Amino acid sequence: MNKAKLKGLVISQSSVFFASSLIFPFYILFIKNVGSSFAQFGLSYGLFGLSSALLHPVIGKLSSRIDHRLFLLVNAWGMATVLLFFPHVSSIGQVYVIQLFLGMFGALQKHGEKIMIAELTDGSERGVKIGNYHFWTSIFSAFAIIAGGYLADYLTINIIFYMSSVLYFVSGLVVLNIRNHSEKIRGTEIFVEK
Repeated sequence: MNKAKLKGLVISQSSVFFASSLIFPFYILFIKNVGSSFAQFGLSYGLFGLSSALLHPVIGKLSSRIDHRLFLLVNAWGMATVLLFFPHVSSIGQVYVIQLFLGMFGALQKHGEKIMIAELTDGSERGVKIGNYHFWTSIFSAFAIIAGGYLADYLTINIIFYMSSVLYFVSGLVVLNIRNHSEKIRGTEIFVEK
């Protein structure tokens, strides 16, 4: 059973890493072009890190009461939504707001991913399974960075943001299909363990 769940996690997170790596180099240029100074660029990245850091303790407290897939699902669909706004950003204030959301969604992804890897691997095979997990997610990231350059040459950067949004959304669908410990799949039972 854990093998199928781990495969679902690999697929969903490979999609996430592909989507994020597809936009990341262009996302940095995009932020730099909207801002007018290195200070604004630094502040935007600082807000990303700060919002992520401040959310981690909250996530940690909720972790024992919430199905960990919820963290990945909120990240996937939240990122899918935020990426739709990126091509329309026109001021540094809008970049700051988006950075706050990106930091929060990133914290949810990190926590959910790590908890689920720990839950789905055990025994002497744990190291091998975690190694395989990181192999596949890293391969998808590498290919995305390469593909992103070609896509930016032949399409617009806006299209890359939209493509990444779709990949995040698909990742959320895959997360929904990973069954929790008690195999509940109706209504809100999929997310809250009693």
